[in-house]
Amino acid sequence: MLFKLSIKNIRKSIKDYAVYFLTLILGIAIFYMFNSLDSQKAMLAVNDSTAEIVELLVTMVAWASVFVAVVLGFLIVYANNFLIKRRKKEFGLYMMLGMGKRQISNILLFETIFIGLLSLVVGMFLGVFGSQLMSILVAKLFKADMSKYEFVFSKAACLKTCLYFGVMYIVVMLFNTVTISKYKLIDLLTAIKKNEKVKMKNPFLCVAVFLVAAVILGYAYYQVTAGINQITTVDKLSVPVMMGVAATFLIFWSLSGFVLKIVQSRKNIYLRGTNLFVLRQIHNRINTTVVSMTIICLLLFMTVSVLSTALSLNYVLTKDLEEMTPVDINLDKIANLPDNGDYTKEQIADSKLKISDTLKNNGFDLHLLKDVIEVNTYATNELTWRDSLGSTYDEAKKQFPMLMYDTAEEIIKLSDYNKIAKLYGIEQYELKDDEYIVLCNFINMKKLRDMALATNNEITIAGKTYVSRYKECQEGYIEMATSHANTGIILVPDSCGLTEDMKEGHYLIANYNADTEEEKQRIDRYFINSGEGEGSELFRNIVEKGIQIEGITKNYILEASVGIATVITFIGIYLGVIFLIASSAILALKELTENSDNRQRYTVLRKIGVDEGMINQSLFRQIGIFFLVPLVLAVIHSVFGIQFALKLASVEVEPKTMLPSVIATAVFLVVVYGGYFFATYEGSKNMISEE
Repeated sequence: MLFKLSIKNIRKSIKDYAVYFLTLILGIAIFYMFNSLDSQKAMLAVNDSTAEIVELLVTMVAWASVFVAVVLGFLIVYANNFLIKRRKKEFGLYMMLGMGKRQISNILLFETIFIGLLSLVVGMFLGVFGSQLMSILVAKLFKADMSKYEFVFSKAACLKTCLYFGVMYIVVMLFNTVTISKYKLIDLLTAIKKNEKVKMKNPFLCVAVFLVAAVILGYAYYQVTAGINQITTVDKLSVPVMMGVAATFLIFWSLSGFVLKIVQSRKNIYLRGTNLFVLRQIHNRINTTVVSMTIICLLLFMTVSVLSTALSLNYVLTKDLEEMTPVDINLDKIANLPDNGDYTKEQIADSKLKISDTLKNNGFDLHLLKDVIEVNTYATNELTWRDSLGSTYDEAKKQFPMLMYDTAEEIIKLSDYNKIAKLYGIEQYELKDDEYIVLCNFINMKKLRDMALATNNEITIAGKTYVSRYKECQEGYIEMATSHANTGIILVPDSCGLTEDMKEGHYLIANYNADTEEEKQRIDRYFINSGEGEGSELFRNIVEKGIQIEGITKNYILEASVGIATVITFIGIYLGVIFLIASSAILALKELTENSDNRQRYTVLRKIGVDEGMINQSLFRQIGIFFLVPLVLAVIHSVFGIQFALKLASVEVEPKTMLPSVIATAVFLVVVYGGYFFATYEGSKNMISEE
């Protein structure tokens, strides 16, 4: 009998609580899709460095999955709690008919098992097919060969998904047993007649609390944007975070206390149609769900922030890579090793040679390179970072305490730099004999150097004073990098009195004399591969002689950096999707339960002559406002949260650059959050309709 009763209840639950089952199925599908990356990578033909990034991605997803499992676990328990409250009268009738609490617990046990199996089967089915699309996306991001593509089923991901969700269902079973054991028959039978006790708040107190919360929130916003330089440790970051959480709670607590009063003062609005009923319902909902609204708002905030930031960082990193890797290879070595240093005569002699000569002397065929440019950079103790920064030195020390400000500035002659700029395809410059230019593209350091140039723009080199041609730093760099990382290069006229003993470094910049990617990768191995192969002999010769040649290749930067951008994007999407599902499901389940409990109120509306169209319209507005309120505050939070994340990553993104990421996030929100909204509306409409 219990078995048949459980099956009947499940059928009824699927009809009335489709949102709950939809959430379980989506959670399982997404969990499997992201955790199946380990099996998907097997069919991707990638090189060694990319394979390491894919391995890192798999590891990061595994750790993120633990957090995701905790979030989904709380969501399932929370949703199940609402479902049990909805069925109190049903359980009371069972007890009146002689059924014991243990038998009721067994009914819930059967239901949980059946629901778990059903959601696992459907969720796994969707996840397996969704993971095939994930394979294509991974291959595209890593530029992998899809010729070996085949349908993949990940046993490890399947077992992991079953294990994690199995534990969640066991927790739900224990929760149900404990909950049922605490119920009394009288409470179960009268539960449907009980309403939340709503205490009317003093509107003046609510306005005062709202203003205080707004001030606290404004200060928290300031701390994570304009005052970010003061946040140097995790404990300092926790202060504005806790302030933001507290202010969010106070805003929702105070909101219901004075908004209703304001609308009531506008009789033409308050008494129009069913506005009185809708506003009273909204007032009661917000008044009794302050904690829930706070949690939902914070989850939505994390969704918008994480998704927008991840997509923006991926876009910026990809754009920077294209800009900052214009040639195939950069090499550099130290010039002028001191005679009294701990160096051999061979090392000292080699330091005075061009890098091309060093490569040739160690067996490298220079015909493998083309567009070769070799330049020198200089340094003198007359011009250190401290000297260049001038009056802004103290501010720089606060922001970058780890830097050695007595380090000499890197100096390069105008003609040498313009050779590099021409090959890079970037701006070339002109200088008079008494002028200089500071080249810098690292955001935070550029701001400090701009302040210095605006107040004191004179420097001295070899006894001669030079004046800055510009009042701010100019774009430019010598070495390739993953992003704009040039902290400063001083560009001087060729007539500057730079001497041989001031030489600081040799640079070689070139392209590969190759037509195909395979040929370029073969040349790459001369410089980045120390294992077996053609590059090994060159590498061993240079290392054994103690020659300190360093550098990086375009292929290596692209492979490593595209992987990092992909890791950020994947983890951001993973967490963003879970946060959005959690917040949407909590809100939807809360609304479904409230509307189910308030069916008699809609019956009263019908009795006083309100037609079905107006009732459905009032229900739509009521649910819409309830969904919209936490979203609006979450979006406001996100405006500052995204700025904080980008500043933390030392990335400056223009509004037009952010636009595609914001649009993508907005579309995703509309689809998922809007989907839950309409599902909630349709479910609620069915609940309140007359049978």
